[in-house]
Amino acid sequence: MTSFGPVTGDVKGNVQFKDGAVTFENGFDAINDGGQIWHVDGSLATGNAHGKDWANAMTTIQAAVTAASAYDTIYVKPKLITDATGDPTSYAEVIIIPFGTHHLSIVGIGRGRTQGGLPQIKMGSGANALLTIRSAGCLIANIGFDGYGSTGGGILLDDDNSTKTAFGTTITNCHFKNCVGSAANATAGGAIMWSAAGNAWQVLISNCNFYKNVCDICVLGTSNTVPQDVVIEDCNFSNSAASTDCNIYAGGSGFGGGLKINRCVFGKTPALGTTDLFTEITCYGTGGTGVMSNCVFGAAGTTTGYGASKASASIGTTIELCNNYSNAGLIVREA
Repeated sequence: MTSFGPVTGDVKGNVQFKDGAVTFENGFDAINDGGQIWHVDGSLATGNAHGKDWANAMTTIQAAVTAASAYDTIYVKPKLITDATGDPTSYAEVIIIPFGTHHLSIVGIGRGRTQGGLPQIKMGSGANALLTIRSAGCLIANIGFDGYGSTGGGILLDDDNSTKTAFGTTITNCHFKNCVGSAANATAGGAIMWSAAGNAWQVLISNCNFYKNVCDICVLGTSNTVPQDVVIEDCNFSNSAASTDCNIYAGGSGFGGGLKINRCVFGKTPALGTTDLFTEITCYGTGGTGVMSNCVFGAAGTTTGYGASKASASIGTTIELCNNYSNAGLIVREA
């Protein structure tokens, strides 16, 4: 574990807690500076507790979000696993962070980054995202999202540049599984997705694991401003070809500048889609610029074939490729 200063306090997997602060294994802090700390434990029998300590924890995440104000921190405990099916006992709820509750932190206190080690959100039905963010500067950490049985996707960055905003969001150490938008098509959404209005600039997605999502990250921008300054780093993307249409889709009316994809792993070329448009990395439209560096592709049989319209991977020509490798060696762009 890397931290700023001595390791003290309560250590939970890859997160250290002390005095309203949480330090992640990659070295950055989320400090609760003057805000209230809320506790959520879905295994408790009562749901009307005040939530200000573990003995009186709330039983739903949304109850804590509703009670919270700007700069608050919500700690979520995994529910008690009562069977051996391989799917954790879940928080069966749809959560919305409203406009005005900016810089809210929702942090799971599970062990590690596996599906079974994290508090998991799973509805099993419905067409709403499991978590919708409508306020700036929020942190989502150490939470599992399982979209099985529903069509709303995992996390929605809902930003209309007016009454809702989601810029400055950080999503780290999370697990995403079975997330799908309204259709088996990457453009309809998936695990992490922008609304059609776009906006939601300055987003960091770090150290997350994606598995069997129709789309892992869907960056749209079709009716307002196109997203910009999005960083995706140290993530493992869905490698179940038959279940995935696209790992990263940056489309709509185009993507703005500053898409940075670094140190990520792409196992297999998605095969759910019917055209080359929906393959590993899609960045179509005008004006989209960025860089992909130090990434590993496990599917390509040659060092070429990574042009904008190639079947092996579809990477827009405005995305610079630096030091990326397939199982055959260094990737060379082919037009």
